Amino acid sequence: MRLKLYVINGSHPCAAAEKALELKGLDYSRIEYPPVLHAPIQRVTFGVRTVPSLRIDGSEKISGTRAIMRRLDELEPEPPLYPPDPIERAAVEDAERWGDETFQPVGRTLLWAAFIHSPGAMVSYAEGSKLPFSAFAIRTTGRGAAQIAVRVNRTGDGPARRDLRLLPGYLSKIDGYVGSGTIGDLNRPNAADLQILSTVALLMTIEDVLPLIDGRPCAEVARALFPNTPGRLPAGALPAA
Repeated sequence: MRLKLYVINGSHPCAAAEKALELKGLDYSRIEYPPVLHAPIQRVTFGVRTVPSLRIDGSEKISGTRAIMRRLDELEPEPPLYPPDPIERAAVEDAERWGDETFQPVGRTLLWAAFIHSPGAMVSYAEGSKLPFSAFAIRTTGRGAAQIAVRVNRTGDGPARRDLRLLPGYLSKIDGYVGSGTIGDLNRPNAADLQILSTVALLMTIEDVLPLIDGRPCAEVARALFPNTPGRLPAGALPAA
């Protein structure tokens, strides 16, 4: 079985998909796109704008973390990303859906809004990238790339302020998932763990946001699951909520 995963370095949904493959012990090739430029390539290849996408044996194409994780459970049942118990599975799927549809966009909203004010920070988020872009090239093109991404993702200072106001409530909800056992078992990470905690790990790279997360139960498990999340955005890059 040949697996190719199409990603952007530093993307939290891509980190979730890669962690799922790692947990399954499946070998795969990692195809990396440049940020922003990935959209037209993805649309032609997979019919969608976003990453991650997975190609299986050259012909089967799957896009999106939720679809990828379900397919991985079919390809390799152990360890399962979804509990076999129907009630537990329903709870995990509900948390996963919320993490995908509501919480995951917060990472993009805040990160790209902050890059407008601190484009040089994009260099740190390229750590681990295999693309042949120097730090100088990233700094030179960073502001333009951020401006395009801000338009595409409909973000900026206004949406960033909105999400910063909502973030404490979101984090309390995630801590509730940890407290109930829906996520947070590091011996048996599930799809909701990967979906939600990859976003938490990304948000902790933003120094304006870190004080809201540090010390919470979700911070501990996010660091354990995603210890190598690249990037650092210095304080002052985001507007005050």
